[in-house]
Amino acid sequence: MAALCESFTLCGLGPSGGVGLGGGLLALEPGPDPDHVLLTDRGRTATLFKVSDQKPLGCWSVKHGQIITCPVVCNFETHEYIAVHDDKISELGLCSCHTCFSFFPCKLPWVLRIWNNKDINLDKVFKATLSADVYRVHSLPNGGPVVLFKGGGVRTLDVLLEAPQQEIENIISDEVIKWSEAFMEGQQPVLIFTTEKDGDFFVYIQKLKMNSLHRYKLEQQELSKPLSFTAYIKNQIITLLCLYSSDSVYKVLIPLQQNTEEEEQILSKSLLLNLSVSGSVLKGTSFVVLDKDHVAVLGSLAASGEESKECLTIWNTKFQTLQTSKELPLGTSGQLWCYEEKFFFTHGKVLTVIMYKCETSSLAAAVGKLKDSQTPDVSSYVNWNTLGDEELVVSFQSQQSVALKSESKMTLRSKRNTVAKVQPDTLSVGQLLLNLKDASTTAFEDELRQLMSKAQMPDFQATIGCVITALINRCKTNPKYYPRNFLLQIVQTRDLSYSLCPDLMAVALEKKDVHLLQICLQRFPDIPEEITYACLKVFLSISEAYLQRIDVNLESVICYIDIEFNNKEVKTEIVENGFSAELEQDIWDTKITKETHLTCDGEFCPVGPQKAALLNAVLHSAYSETFLLPHLKNLPAQQAVLFLRYLYYLYVKCSEKINTTLPGIRSPTINQIMDWMCLLLDAQFTVMVMLPDAKELLSNLHKFVRAQVRFYSELNKIEGSLRELQRLNHQKDSQTYSIEVLELI
Repeated sequence: MAALCESFTLCGLGPSGGVGLGGGLLALEPGPDPDHVLLTDRGRTATLFKVSDQKPLGCWSVKHGQIITCPVVCNFETHEYIAVHDDKISELGLCSCHTCFSFFPCKLPWVLRIWNNKDINLDKVFKATLSADVYRVHSLPNGGPVVLFKGGGVRTLDVLLEAPQQEIENIISDEVIKWSEAFMEGQQPVLIFTTEKDGDFFVYIQKLKMNSLHRYKLEQQELSKPLSFTAYIKNQIITLLCLYSSDSVYKVLIPLQQNTEEEEQILSKSLLLNLSVSGSVLKGTSFVVLDKDHVAVLGSLAASGEESKECLTIWNTKFQTLQTSKELPLGTSGQLWCYEEKFFFTHGKVLTVIMYKCETSSLAAAVGKLKDSQTPDVSSYVNWNTLGDEELVVSFQSQQSVALKSESKMTLRSKRNTVAKVQPDTLSVGQLLLNLKDASTTAFEDELRQLMSKAQMPDFQATIGCVITALINRCKTNPKYYPRNFLLQIVQTRDLSYSLCPDLMAVALEKKDVHLLQICLQRFPDIPEEITYACLKVFLSISEAYLQRIDVNLESVICYIDIEFNNKEVKTEIVENGFSAELEQDIWDTKITKETHLTCDGEFCPVGPQKAALLNAVLHSAYSETFLLPHLKNLPAQQAVLFLRYLYYLYVKCSEKINTTLPGIRSPTINQIMDWMCLLLDAQFTVMVMLPDAKELLSNLHKFVRAQVRFYSELNKIEGSLRELQRLNHQKDSQTYSIEVLELI
C-alpha cells in the first residue's frame, strides 16, 4: 500500500519568490544532513535548504558570466560542497587557469570548486582547472565523490585532484551521455551511465577499483525510445528501469560479474508496468523507484476526449495497479526527485515537497481493500496558497477524516456522541468555501466569521489558513475588494505564521496596507528576508503626510518621541550618559545650520512617529544576515541615509539611559539597533561615503561612537575604586551617622 501525505512549499522559483532560483531548477541533491537538500539552479547559484523549517541555510554563486554546468553535490565524508562551472571570464582576456598565461581564450574552460559552510565568496575557495568537460559529479556516502566526464572517462575526486589537468580518455566517441548514477557494492564504487547515438542506446558499467569497463547495447523497440532511466543494485545485480515513450516501464537486469570477452552485448528487457488505468494513459516524463514493489511517475494523465492533466502517481509494479495520484494544475518542469520519503518537484513557480508512505505490498492493499490500521498525523506543513478550490475540499475532508478516526478510537459513549455531532459541520468546511465563491461580499464575510467561530481543534489552524486563502483569492479576482479590517482582526487574534498564509503580506504590500504589514512583522516568526526588505522599502518611501492619515500602532515610540499638534517633536531635558558631546567637537568643525542640526546630530527624530513605529516593527523581525545583506544593497541611497539617521537617533536615545533600554512596548533594543546599523553600513558603505548628504551623518556617528568608547574606557579605569566603595558601604553600620571622605586613586 502506498499513499501521498501532506505537502508544503520549500521555496519559490520565480525572480521574486526564490533564493537564487530565478533561472529555474537544474537539480536537487541530498545535503550533509538527512533534513538538508542542495538546490542548483540553471545559472550560477547553489542553495542549501533545511526541509523541515523551509529555510535556506546557505547560498553560493559564481561570478556573473559563469554558469554551473552540473548539479552541486555534497562530499559526505568531509561535509564540503563540489561544483563545476565554465570559465567564460577567461575569454575576456588573460587566462585564469594560471598555467598557460595566454591572452587568447583558454582551452581549459572547466573549473572545479570545493568549499564548506563557512565560506561565503566562491572566488576565494579551492579551485582546480580541468582538462576535459565534466558531465556529472556523483557523491557516495562511503566511497567519496566520483567525476564522470562527457567523453566517458571516470575519476575519483582524490585521483583527479592529484593532477587536475591530467589527460582524460575519450571512451564513447560520438555518443552523448543521457543519464548516470553511482552505487556502492560492498567497498566497490560502481558507476552506470547510458548513451545515445543515431537512435541506439548503450549502457556502460564502470568498476572504479578494478578499473573494468563493460559496454552493452540496449535492445531496440520499434516506434518507441527511452525517455528516463533509474537503477538500483542488489546482490551483485544492477536493475535498470527505463521509462519509454510507449507509456511503459521496462526492466533490464545486468549482472556485475561478467566473464565473457565480448566487446558488446545486447541487453534484453522485460515489461514491468503499463501506465494505463480505466482508459486513461499516463504520459510519463520522469520516475523514481520507491521500493521493490512501487515506483512514482510524474507525467500527464490523458483520457479519450478529455484534456490531459499533469499529476504525480504511485504504481504497484507487483500487481500492476495505480495506488494513488495527485493532480498538479499549475504544471511542472517534468523533473522528480525523491529523498527521505519525500517527493520534490516544481509546481508552478514553487518547489513543492510531498511526503509519502509505502507499506508491504499485498493484494488487498493493491486493490484498496486493506483496512487502515495506522492513523497518520495531521498535516504540520500546509501551503494553502497552492491549493485550488477542488483541492481545498479534498484536503479538508482528508484531514478531518483523520481527526475523526483518531477520535473514534475512544471507547466512551460520550466521546462517540460528540464526534457524531461534530461530523456534519466539520465535513462541510471545504464544500462551504467552494459554495461561497460567488456569494456577495457581505454574505461571504459573514459566513467566514461564523466558520471561524465554530472551528474546533484539531482543524482550527487549517480552517484559519483556509479562510485567509479564500479572502486573498477573492482579492486577486476582484482588485476592488480588500477586506482590510477582517484581515487585521484575524492576524491580531490568531496565532498565525507566514508559511500558513504566504500571499497575505504580498497583497498587503501591493495595497500598501502598512498597518497590516506592521502587525504581521510583529506576530509572524518566519518572514523571509526578501519580504522584510520589501516592507522596509515601502515604509521608507511613503510620505509622512500620507502616514498621518493612517491608523498605525504607536506603542513602540510614544514613550520616547513627544509630539505636538503641529507634528514637531518637543525637545525635553535629558541627561546624557556621562559625557558631553560638545567636548568631543574637533577644532575644525564648522557651524551647522539649524535644519541640518535637526536631522544629523541625533537629538531630533528624522521621521514622524508613524514611520518610526513601522521601522521599529522591521527592527524586531527575525532575519539571517547572509540573506538580508544582498537585498539591503539594493536600497535606494536616500532611503538608506534616512534609515541610518533614524538608527543613529535610536542609538543616541539608548545611550541617554543608564540601562541603555528604550521605554515602551516593543521598543527596539540596543543590540537590534547596533546590528541593523552595522548591516546597513556593510551594505551601503560605498554609497554613504560618496553621497554628500551622508558625510555629516557619518561624521557625527563616528564622533558619538568615539565619545562612547572614551567614556566606557574611563569607567574601566575606576572600576576597582567603585568596587572598593561598594565593599565599604556594605561594611559600615547603617545605624550611626558619619561623614567620610574617600579618595579615588
